[in-house]
Amino acid sequence: MTNNLDLFSGAHESAPAPVVPDKVLFKLQQLRAQLNQWAHEYYVLDEPSVPDGEYDRVFQQLQALEGAYPSLVTPDSPTQRVIGAVLDGLAPVRHAVPMLSIRTETDNEATGAQAFDARVRRELELDESAPLVEYVAEPKFDGLAMNLRYENGVLLQATTRGDGEIGEDVTHNIRAIRQIPLSLPRDAGVPPVVEVRGEVYMRRADFVRLNARQQAAGAKSFANPRNAAAGSVRQLDSGISAQRPLSFFAYGLGEITPPAHGGPDFATHYAMLQALKSWGFPVAPQVCIAQGAPDLIAFHERMGADRADLPYEIDGVVYKVNSLALQRQLGFVTREPRWAVAHKYPAEEMPTRMEGLDVQVGRTGKLTPVARLAPVAVGGVIVTNATLHNLFEIRKKRVRVGDTVIVRRAGDVIPEVVGKVAGTRAAYVPNFRMPASCPICGSAVVREKGEANHRCTGGLFCPAQRKEALLHFAARRAMDIEGLGDKIVDQLVDGAVVRSLPDLYRLGLVALASLERMGEKSAQNLLDALEKSKSTTLARFLFGLGLRHVGETTAKDLARHFGSLDAIMAAEVEQLLQVRDIGPVVAASIHTFFAQPHNREVVEQLRACGVHWEEGAQRELGAQVLAGKSVVLTGTLPTLSRDQAKEMLEAAGAKVSGSVSKKTFCVVAGAEAGSKLAKAQELGLPVLDEAGMQALLQTGEL
Repeated sequence: MTNNLDLFSGAHESAPAPVVPDKVLFKLQQLRAQLNQWAHEYYVLDEPSVPDGEYDRVFQQLQALEGAYPSLVTPDSPTQRVIGAVLDGLAPVRHAVPMLSIRTETDNEATGAQAFDARVRRELELDESAPLVEYVAEPKFDGLAMNLRYENGVLLQATTRGDGEIGEDVTHNIRAIRQIPLSLPRDAGVPPVVEVRGEVYMRRADFVRLNARQQAAGAKSFANPRNAAAGSVRQLDSGISAQRPLSFFAYGLGEITPPAHGGPDFATHYAMLQALKSWGFPVAPQVCIAQGAPDLIAFHERMGADRADLPYEIDGVVYKVNSLALQRQLGFVTREPRWAVAHKYPAEEMPTRMEGLDVQVGRTGKLTPVARLAPVAVGGVIVTNATLHNLFEIRKKRVRVGDTVIVRRAGDVIPEVVGKVAGTRAAYVPNFRMPASCPICGSAVVREKGEANHRCTGGLFCPAQRKEALLHFAARRAMDIEGLGDKIVDQLVDGAVVRSLPDLYRLGLVALASLERMGEKSAQNLLDALEKSKSTTLARFLFGLGLRHVGETTAKDLARHFGSLDAIMAAEVEQLLQVRDIGPVVAASIHTFFAQPHNREVVEQLRACGVHWEEGAQRELGAQVLAGKSVVLTGTLPTLSRDQAKEMLEAAGAKVSGSVSKKTFCVVAGAEAGSKLAKAQELGLPVLDEAGMQALLQTGEL
């Protein structure tokens, strides 16, 4: 008898495989098949055919058999769903097929559906006499998008959506979700390679039970099911994730073996969904075929009426052209498919009393008025605080403490106060005023001319901005401190290990190694990265300080113009205005930053810690051959990274732009150049390769 587990023998390659009786192999496969069938009935079909005790009895039989023959344990066995791995971090994974977002409509059911159908018909050049377009209508789940990669029928990897191009590897946690099969049936036409896409979510009842457990344990409650699901999936410890009740719905495909090489040849999106069901994946029972805009409107209305009674949260519906051939014909616009749209439901609103008004200082120094509310349920979540954005919003809405206000919550958006109920305040309450000094650090609060927001000027000094300042300082385009990410910064700041930027360079091996999930090797790697970062450039250092309005380009312009940090720190506003592309607002911001004694102290301490650069080397000397000319980079160059090419062009005076227009001087294109190259060719602009760019840098002429 052939054992289908031979693919997973890597852990035992060094030892000869034991002789396993055929009856043991048969029994093992029989037990696994039975447990998988029962799990599918329970978790996917919601129709259990045996009591829990019977499932547990057979599960224990399988455990005992695998214990006697450990070489036969495989990743797709029902006993291997929870491994209990603790990772150093979530590894980045580039998607074989990008996980693109889809356009969102927020109009009422008639307008949104009709607008989408009209766009589709226009793109397909269908006149009024043409038949209705056939769509698939689906619920839009409020969860976390997931990509599941199967090879030869076995779950190989699970990744989050991330930025659409690169996600995070969360396989260790996804294996614990019972609705996700670890292996696919061999007799169901499953292709050799297939990526199944769907949504990880948490059912309402499971969310309530989870929060009850959290509260009983004295742990923090989750704000809503989506946050609970996302937080569970991104745990580094799969043992924690396994205790969180997660569910899954499949709704699409990523990479798949093409029909020419043995893959399925689906004609419609609906047929693909039916195939996913036959492979063992749960598909939302509300999915249906809709004929034209009338059916889409009816579906949106029906799902809206049933929304509150569903066992899980949805924040809208999704319409997709059913024919895959028409999907290919419609294609994409920028990074969105023309053949699909998300039609969200209006935000939910409820009245409650505003009991107080506080000011929060954000990670970037922005001061935000926050209303303290009498607890109210809005969209399935108890709301006790809601944003009022800024002072001008308070004035515009004319709300004061004691008013009955209307609170709005839309999906995962922070609740906001949208207005008040007239005549509900019992007594006179004075107008709210923004504080003159930061409630956290005491630094001056300012509002720049033309801006609505007030900001703390504490910058590097303010504790509320500490985490953001550290992360920005460590970013790749700033000081490039590899390994200093969110979780490490949270521990360093929350534990009062790091109070300011210079404290980073005073860290020791013992202090770092004592952090949660930070071993001695990881700690040493971070110390090495910190030491390496001490040698930098003036432009990177300026950018890393996080001065308001000073991005990479402005930092480079400052470094070239002044040549030294001391000169920049001593510059008056009039001198700063002489730098290319720096106007009054930016000049005032730079001058204000370096006028603060605590910011200057941080800079001097960083220098004392050994942070250094070659001053004067970046000063502009003579005419720059590409001064004032706009250049666009696209694709992958043979020997230069994108950053290296950008620095070379900017050093020659060019402005490196992210988009192509008639004003573009030229486009430098490498391998796999996309829409920017096509746009340049359409406009008849000069297109250079890397060698052409090098020649341009010498002469400034095409």
